[in-house]
Amino acid sequence: MRTVLIVEDEWAIADWLEVLLSESAFNVLVAGNGREALDILHRETPDLVLTDFMMPFIDGAGLIAAMREDERLRNIPVVVMTSLLENVVKDRAGRFHAYLRKPFREADLMKIIGEMFPE
Repeated sequence: MRTVLIVEDEWAIADWLEVLLSESAFNVLVAGNGREALDILHRETPDLVLTDFMMPFIDGAGLIAAMREDERLRNIPVVVMTSLLENVVKDRAGRFHAYLRKPFREADLMKIIGEMFPE
């Protein structure tokens, strides 16, 4: 079973994603911001990080930068979810694997995940 770390400060969105991914046979970890995500990443190595971009404490750009500096975490795929335009995110976040503009459809998320992990 693959593990996804959801990093989202809006609990309604985090809960929706947790249910969606759990029902799709993923093990799900949840963090409310980048700092909590890094704490989890020191203990766990998920197969995918699905992160909001604008969050308190450590934002998506900071989380991605910290992951890319850590040899154990640098190759974990990251999907960025945000209302910001993709070019703004690219300028601030560097290397990530996919982008979802909020609000997004469940089908769009599942398509991206399906492309990353074809069964």
